[in-house]
Amino acid sequence: MDEDRNTSTFNISYTNFFLVGFPGLSEWRPFLVLPLTFLYVSIISANALVIHTVAAQRSLHQPMYVLIALLLAVNVCAATAVMPKMLEGFVHYANPISLHGCLAQMFFIYFTLLLDYNLLLAMALDRYVAICHPLRYSDLMTSRLLGVLAFFALTRSLGVAVPLVVLTSRAQFCRTAVIRHFTCEYIALLSIACGDLTFNNHLGLAMRLATVSFDLALLGTSYTRIIYAAFQISSGGARAKALHTCGSHLLVILTIYLSGLSTSIVFRVAKTVSQDVQNLLSAIYLLLPGTLNPVIYGVRTREVRQHIEKMLCGKELAREAREKPERLQNMRVKGKLPG
Repeated sequence: MDEDRNTSTFNISYTNFFLVGFPGLSEWRPFLVLPLTFLYVSIISANALVIHTVAAQRSLHQPMYVLIALLLAVNVCAATAVMPKMLEGFVHYANPISLHGCLAQMFFIYFTLLLDYNLLLAMALDRYVAICHPLRYSDLMTSRLLGVLAFFALTRSLGVAVPLVVLTSRAQFCRTAVIRHFTCEYIALLSIACGDLTFNNHLGLAMRLATVSFDLALLGTSYTRIIYAAFQISSGGARAKALHTCGSHLLVILTIYLSGLSTSIVFRVAKTVSQDVQNLLSAIYLLLPGTLNPVIYGVRTREVRQHIEKMLCGKELAREAREKPERLQNMRVKGKLPG
């Protein structure tokens, strides 16, 4: 309390900070650069492969696959908002960042996270129409509706991310210039702020609860109806396909929501959890979707998997076709084949 009064008396507010992620692993940090770089390259490559497959194959230009490609593009943006600065922090123990840079990073983190939530809602709507109203699917799920859903996703994401950033920018950061985190998360910044932060804490919690509760209620209702309708399908093959597709979406939903909720609960409730564990949980919920989503959709979605296999195998066959005449010519030169 005395420290807070003294700092507020001199009206000190830091505008430049040092990100110190995983402070308990100081001697091991340089050894993590290579595996994390490999993880980042893998995230970019895997997501880009599925996105390219959807864009290149005309048969995949359908609402479900377009939404999958958009979701994976958001995964790439989310990883890019976090990983470069995270890797820099493992090279340099104290990773400098300005207040404006910190706020920009925080905006992109929450904007992309909210876009994930909103795209999952759009995908639930797409599957609901496809399974519960299959005869009207082409009439309802039009490019115009996709545009409306995309506009809704952007507007809703901005409507939550922007107030959080604006509110954080008005806080006074007088406790320390060291952020014991690898990225500028909302709770990490509030931990070094001084003054009355009751409204900030309540607003952040209320926004998360309102967003997650609303989304989970809609998702739960939609997929309950979808699964019920799927079991009413008389054809066993069509029923299995519908359930398999919904299973992929449900895996992604569980990955995103459970990782985010577990991190939020630990930050707000488990005060005795070490800073390194908190950093690890944040890394999981920020990077896990970008790591698993292309695997889930690239492997479990049969149409996407078949086109990826065809594309990769086609390149291999083309390479072999180019190399075969050269091998035959070499064998003729060596006398192993008749001229």
